Amino acid sequence: MKPAQNWSRWRRVRQIVQLLAFALYIYLLFAALQRRAAWGLADLFFRLDPLAALTAMLAARRWIPRLALALGTLALTLLLGRVWCGWLCPLGTLLEWGRFKRTSGYAPAISPRWRTVKNGLLIITLVAALFGNLSLLVFDPITLFTRAMTVAVLPALNEAVTAAERFLYPFAFFRPLIDALERVLRGPVLPVRPPLFTGNLLIAALLAGLLALNALADRFWCRYLCPLGALLGWLSKISLFRPIIGPACNRCGLCAGACRVEAIDAQQGYRVMAGECTVCLDCLAACPTNGIGWRTWNPQKRRWGWRPDPRQSFDPTRRQVLIGMATGAAGVALLNSDALGRQPEPHLIRPPGVNEEERFLSLCVRCSQCIKVCPTAGLQPAFLEAGLRGLWTPHLVPRLGECDYGCNACGQVCPSGAIPALSLDLKRQTSMGMAVIDRNRCWPWAYEIPCIVCEEMCPVPGKAIHLEIDPSSGLQKPMVDAESCIGCGICEQRCPVGGKAAIRVVHR
Repeated sequence: MKPAQNWSRWRRVRQIVQLLAFALYIYLLFAALQRRAAWGLADLFFRLDPLAALTAMLAARRWIPRLALALGTLALTLLLGRVWCGWLCPLGTLLEWGRFKRTSGYAPAISPRWRTVKNGLLIITLVAALFGNLSLLVFDPITLFTRAMTVAVLPALNEAVTAAERFLYPFAFFRPLIDALERVLRGPVLPVRPPLFTGNLLIAALLAGLLALNALADRFWCRYLCPLGALLGWLSKISLFRPIIGPACNRCGLCAGACRVEAIDAQQGYRVMAGECTVCLDCLAACPTNGIGWRTWNPQKRRWGWRPDPRQSFDPTRRQVLIGMATGAAGVALLNSDALGRQPEPHLIRPPGVNEEERFLSLCVRCSQCIKVCPTAGLQPAFLEAGLRGLWTPHLVPRLGECDYGCNACGQVCPSGAIPALSLDLKRQTSMGMAVIDRNRCWPWAYEIPCIVCEEMCPVPGKAIHLEIDPSSGLQKPMVDAESCIGCGICEQRCPVGGKAAIRVVHR
């Protein structure tokens, strides 16, 4: 059997692992969405993410046990290189599957120095985290992909299925099939209550843009932009095992042509750049002479043995590192002096248990796990409501969905502890805000029209909203007990007044 055939089998194993990892990610996405997965597994991919773990711990100035699984990813990288990127990363897998086939063979020439961008982004992200800012973690691949799937892709899929059912249901022939699909899909897969998310077009456009960049180069994001790939690339330079081009190489160029991330330098003696290699094994399967081996090679001593990968032209220089550090520090200073970020708008309501905004911002990894499991879709990704430093952190929008009185899922799935894991009893006693009645819009107060919806809907024992009879009109009018109100927002969500509700939850 030829050596290439052996490596072809291992490449097939990699593709199977890729498929299984992606399937697991999608399963956990849907299972957590419908609250059918154990909370210990719902955030599995985030707990394996070294960038999310490192930045969260730097910003929080403490060890976060829930993110300790990331050490396994680091150990795997030190042993075998960027296995995470080529075998496990769901976004990397999607980008690999979404490659553009170029029948003409033409591809735009992109300078290898563009790889410096991801290194610079990583340096700025780490420095910002050191100063307690996690704003740039929105570019973490797991965060980015999960946010896009939760906020844009899954709601759009739900709307597409619902629209198709509405179109076909009037035809009697399709009704039994649609009824059967509803019993199978609605609940286990698709939400019973259609979720609505603000900013979903922008988030969808960002994911579409990453896929479109594949037209310029295969896995463009992984090559030039991914900060997690940069971090793992730095570690891969000292990995114990890596693909090495040995003396049997006849310089045929098949390996360089097979490499999808251009990790083989064909200009300087055919050398695999360990920091860029995603361990896809395509080069080994393409080699007809067994010129590439999965070993450690020391070219100076002409024997097998460990040696760090040599420096590349696009690796950050000392000056670039200093510029990146200064940029990160300056960026944090500017964001911290932003008036909107220092004084969030009064209607910014954080998830239950979040009392200190600064602590929350220094722990939240923008993973969208809480948004994904919120049964009412009341938790939304913030855009400018909390300033740029709070970009895409979760906040409650009661008009879209209240904080379910019988749910504490957001704290259970938060991987960094930004949202405390409160028991259900404690969560029901925890205040997120306070309801305030706008008497210029409330029907009983402004127009003498009877309405007691907010009082009826209040879930707090003893009612945080009570009714008082106006002696002049004999009409019952709602009043808020500020001490009892926990700011769950169901009164605002169910308020029958069109547009802006006549009762709104504000930050205490």
